[in-house]
Amino acid sequence: MVFELSDKAKDYQAKLLEFMDKHVYPAEPVYEAQMAESGDPHFHPPILEDLKAEARGQGLWNLFHPHPEWGPGLTNLEYAPLAEITGRSLHIAPEAINCNAPDTGNMEVLTLFGTEEHKEKWLRPLLAGEIASAFAMTEPGVASSDATNIELRMERDGNEYVLNGRKWWTSNALHKNCKVLIVMGKTDPDAPKHRQQSMMVVPVNTPGVTVLRNLPVFGYHDREGHAEVLFEDVRVPDTALLAGEGDGFMISQARLGPGRIHHCMRSIGVAERSLDLMIDRAQSRTTFGEPLAKRANIQDWIAESRVEIEMARLLTLKAAYLMDTVGNQQARTEIAAIKVAAPAVALKVVDRAIQVHGGGGVSDDFPLASFYAHLRTLRLADGPDEVHKRTLAQLECRRRDPAWGRKR
Repeated sequence: MVFELSDKAKDYQAKLLEFMDKHVYPAEPVYEAQMAESGDPHFHPPILEDLKAEARGQGLWNLFHPHPEWGPGLTNLEYAPLAEITGRSLHIAPEAINCNAPDTGNMEVLTLFGTEEHKEKWLRPLLAGEIASAFAMTEPGVASSDATNIELRMERDGNEYVLNGRKWWTSNALHKNCKVLIVMGKTDPDAPKHRQQSMMVVPVNTPGVTVLRNLPVFGYHDREGHAEVLFEDVRVPDTALLAGEGDGFMISQARLGPGRIHHCMRSIGVAERSLDLMIDRAQSRTTFGEPLAKRANIQDWIAESRVEIEMARLLTLKAAYLMDTVGNQQARTEIAAIKVAAPAVALKVVDRAIQVHGGGGVSDDFPLASFYAHLRTLRLADGPDEVHKRTLAQLECRRRDPAWGRKR
């Protein structure tokens, strides 16, 4: 098992690091100033469009997309270190290179399961960074960690479907450029458990679609928003269906595998930047006559952070390698493991960095409080820790007894 980057990936890595140094990091204070001046938490700052134009001009565009027709055709293993780099400026870098969630997952869904009409109307402008999209699966009324629980109804009426229900945590729905939702709902409550759900493409401006509110994350109103959305007698043509009736659960599983890799690598990028901030602060602040960096407990935190980051990175790279070589299904153990491990490691490093920064660490003068808030959501997003641990336990038990837990 070799994790050596290909020459192609090394070239992109070098270009992306230079792009971060020359354009992204200097843009961070500009971004914050433009957001503050607007007074709108969901404002789309012009600096982002400047960065997108620069990135596209440099060929740093759609790096996540595995299909050469739409991107550079990188493997998961080649893309993983690039996703990590973008995690160092979480609010700016992923979108600057058109590799931000949930658009990446939605683009992959449209590539794999969309009709030619879907691809022309929605996929192409998403790939061009001209519009944004949202993914509507989670619901407030049910435990959505089990996706088979979802209740939004999609009832056929002639050559249309009528949608009724409520979603929340619909990330990106308040993005100023959001034009389309991918919605998961129930088309046949009487079908087998994993064949009851379907997915459809629903334009945001469809009559009956109402964005009720934004849901803050620990008090932060993310620019892209996490919306609660009401669907009241929303009519869409039957051509809105992705794949076929009953394929919703299958599509959701295909969508989440690569997305989890992306989230985990970006988490490692957050951890790396937090470690840098912790070291810089510890070396520059003096207590009782010595720099903090000379205190044994601070040195322990720095050393332990390095060890934990490296372990999480290697586990993530192993998962990416297996996804490329044996497929997502065979990599289920590693995908579940990194989804538990990477956010936990990153949160631990950020927490140490906050402590070293003292009162400043919990303020908005440094990015650490924001890092912590957003990383904490990853212990829930794309499946909570407990679901992934359940998957891991089942896989391990079946490794010892293939029939374990199966209905006889």
